[in-house]
Amino acid sequence: MAATVRVLGRGELGRFTGGDRSEVARFESELAGFLGTPHALAVNSGTSALVAALVGAGIGPGDEVLVPAYTWVSTAAAALAVGAVPVLVEVDASLTMDPADLKDRITPRSRAVLPVHMLNHVADMDAIMDVAAAHDLVVIEDACQAIGVTYRGRPAGSIGHAGAFSFNQHKNIRSGEGGALVTRDPKLFERASMYHDVGSYERAGFAGADADLIVGVNLRMPELSAAVLRPQLAGLRAQIARRRRHRDIMLSALSNRIGRDLEPVPHHDPANAAGLALAFATPEAAAEFGARRGVHRLIDTGRHVYTNWRSLQARNPLHPGFDPYAANGTEIDHGPGACPRTLEILARTCVVDLAPELPTPAFRLLASRTAG
Repeated sequence: MAATVRVLGRGELGRFTGGDRSEVARFESELAGFLGTPHALAVNSGTSALVAALVGAGIGPGDEVLVPAYTWVSTAAAALAVGAVPVLVEVDASLTMDPADLKDRITPRSRAVLPVHMLNHVADMDAIMDVAAAHDLVVIEDACQAIGVTYRGRPAGSIGHAGAFSFNQHKNIRSGEGGALVTRDPKLFERASMYHDVGSYERAGFAGADADLIVGVNLRMPELSAAVLRPQLAGLRAQIARRRRHRDIMLSALSNRIGRDLEPVPHHDPANAAGLALAFATPEAAAEFGARRGVHRLIDTGRHVYTNWRSLQARNPLHPGFDPYAANGTEIDHGPGACPRTLEILARTCVVDLAPELPTPAFRLLASRTAG
């Protein structure tokens, strides 16, 4: 509330109206420091962050972008927005992109990989970066659901060539809508910055008027959003610590069932796991457990599953002259048979809400009831 009052009191609500007092500029600086990256760009959504990162990396018509079959639809939509075609990759038991299947799905048209850190489960970034390096692919982390989570000592979103974050109502920090991208690549950042501000370039320390200007759109974050996000970012490490503590509490409550009729979904950095999903032997067992309070079955989570991406299945271009599939010139399979292993895994997996907003004693009671 204080942050909102501060911005409203100044009457400076736009991205570039606050000068040195700009909440957005301060948030970008704080986010870059939090993640250990030299560049951060605040935008109006996680989808916008993905699109701007792809533009920054020079991805476009005729290119293929590899995305996991389990992700929010925006990951694939971002590729289509720049004229590229998304290619689906199976997930493995960790619910993240399978590096072995990634390698098998690379073609001469492949230009970028978008690993997704779903539900605070970070993908196997070391293996993915190795595959990408061997094939000269750009790696843009979709860390929209994992800000504040780490992978072997490195913040999610800071490992690839760029990382994208979302701050909508359901994310670790939230401003209703909002997003950001981070990168260590000054050229990628320069292009993304121009693209997000209708092709203009108002940032100190870069080429400015001498830059290779590109036409863009308006993806700017407003001052109010940044003001709401800044105190949440300051408290994010404590929130992630609560998630980990609640995860341990839930696993303790379920201890008599682990190894018998359920297993925790594995993490690629178990010591720092901040999400909890449970794998069952059958879809029926998952459906029964998924009906409990604070739990849901992954196959039921709407557009997170590629077979529910109706817009992708329809393949209707924005305009006949802007058809990514026609530009690609090959048939890309987005049907139910494209990634059967992903569908099988999701059908018998549930996710548990770790409810960091709850005091630990209250979550302990909830865990007891959920496990009982």
